[in-house]
Amino acid sequence: MPIRGLKLFKIRGGVHPNANKDATHDKPITDLPIPELLRIPLLQHIGSPAEPVVKRGEHVLKGQLLARPQGVISAPVHAPTSGRIISIGKFQAPHPSGLPVMTITLKSDGKDEWVDSDAVTDPFDMEPAEIAEKVSDAGIVGMGGATFPSAVKLGLGNRYQLEKLIINGAECEPYLTCDDRLMQESADEIIDGIRIMIHTLGVKEAIIAIEKNKPGAINAISVAAADYPEIKVIGVPVQYPMGSEKHLTQTLTGKETPARALTADLGIVVHNVATAYAIHQALRQSKPLLSRIVTVTGGAISKPGNFRALIGTPVSHFIEHCGGLTEEPAKLLLGGPMMGQPLPSTKAPIIKGSGGILALTEKELRLKNPSPCIRCASCVNVCPCGLLPLEMASHARAGDLEGAADFGLMDCISCGSCSYVCPSHIPLVQYFNYAKGALTEKQRAQHKQEEIKRLIAARAERMEKQKQAKREAMARRKAEMAEKKKQQSEASA
Repeated sequence: MPIRGLKLFKIRGGVHPNANKDATHDKPITDLPIPELLRIPLLQHIGSPAEPVVKRGEHVLKGQLLARPQGVISAPVHAPTSGRIISIGKFQAPHPSGLPVMTITLKSDGKDEWVDSDAVTDPFDMEPAEIAEKVSDAGIVGMGGATFPSAVKLGLGNRYQLEKLIINGAECEPYLTCDDRLMQESADEIIDGIRIMIHTLGVKEAIIAIEKNKPGAINAISVAAADYPEIKVIGVPVQYPMGSEKHLTQTLTGKETPARALTADLGIVVHNVATAYAIHQALRQSKPLLSRIVTVTGGAISKPGNFRALIGTPVSHFIEHCGGLTEEPAKLLLGGPMMGQPLPSTKAPIIKGSGGILALTEKELRLKNPSPCIRCASCVNVCPCGLLPLEMASHARAGDLEGAADFGLMDCISCGSCSYVCPSHIPLVQYFNYAKGALTEKQRAQHKQEEIKRLIAARAERMEKQKQAKREAMARRKAEMAEKKKQQSEASA
């Protein structure tokens, strides 16, 4: 049952947008038909993109590895269904920079035939490192939208003294109900995934935090957790961005996570409810992360709903399945209205962190042309991270990425609270997302250049050592020949 008497703490800033969840909160999850083509980006997570291990023309089975991780902060990508690889190259994808990314295009054969999988072992008989490795191999990332590789978080117990696991079921984004429906329909599986995480992290307890406007989810999760005293359920205030892991941690514990620090520094790890479900599937059924629940809604959608869809499914396939559009949307987003990414095209696919597809009308958006900043500081008052959005935006608009970073750009969680309250209707969060994406690309390019310079310098040093070794060898041979001639001369004398 929900925790009674637990003190909750107030977080800084935040807003209270209209929930707009009525269209889908009572719509059960249904399976979306498999599309003919799946576009599977190799960068669906924070960190380095995955590296392809398949070739064009190759036939693959469902669950087969398509791309392996590169480095620690990366995640593998698997075939969502069986079929043939028809291309590997750049394609439109939901990305803050708006740039295309390396993508594998898979043509389905309609058989949905699985690859052979490993035998299932009771996870509670496994060592924590083995569980983390299996989660890594399954390609599981943060399903709440952050897309941080989950196995890395599960290994934090090796570096930090962890005390508590917080499970994020807040789903504070307006319109989205995918986590709400998942909690109502798969509560037992979520609780099992949480128990596996508790075992892996070595913590004593887990707290599942769900916003109070989701009574069905609170009840379902409470019933499923009733036999496990180490798991507690609590309803948290309906306030955006309650789903931010640092702010959820502060609400539940009163502890504020310093800038550039992790909640693990406070002894706390935060995971999403959908991540717990994915871990259950990986450990109990040996299934990699191939699909996710997506809320498709908005005033321009004919038949809104919640769908279980394969990773790589084009947005156009969702819209078609929902009966098409009632009118041309004023804005098409992948994700929620506050943090979602504008879609460059309906050809773009969903990825592991995609919780929603929104087709919003002008009436919903109440669009107005941006006007100059009036320096009212409304954005400063609502920023949950205590930043200066007006200053960051000023530098970002001028192309001064480093200047924006100096004002805390990389500490911004892109929650969109500043854009929501701006009386000048400046798309602040879009500036920040673009700037962060561009800055990341710039840093990646700089790192690549530095790595090339390092390799060139290392090669030059190696070649110089080889030349020096040859010179020394020649000098030794000359000395030996001179000594030999001297000995021959002395012998003949």
